[in-house]
Amino acid sequence: MMMTALIIGMGLVVFANRYVFLEPRLPLRLGRQARAFLGFAVPGMLTAICGPIVFLRDGQLDLRPDNPYLLSALATVVLVLLTRNTLLSMLSGMTFFFVLGNWPGSA
Repeated sequence: MMMTALIIGMGLVVFANRYVFLEPRLPLRLGRQARAFLGFAVPGMLTAICGPIVFLRDGQLDLRPDNPYLLSALATVVLVLLTRNTLLSMLSGMTFFFVLGNWPGSA
């Protein structure tokens, strides 16, 4: 019961936080500097989430050339820089990861 209340409460906090900034009828407006600062929030959050997955294995730095997470992340970054199409790059990176993970002889 406590866990359900916690999840619902966190959901309400996140919803309220988003609603305040997205509802056009509310008088709250962010300045140019605040919007520019918040522009770094998503890449920072994704780096914090994906960094350990890509670079760590069993608590150790894994930069080996057979690391499918690292290879797929590098391929995705290159695709994003070349195509500027985020959706196509992410789907291609996931496909690349799937192929590497199922390649004969891969762990």
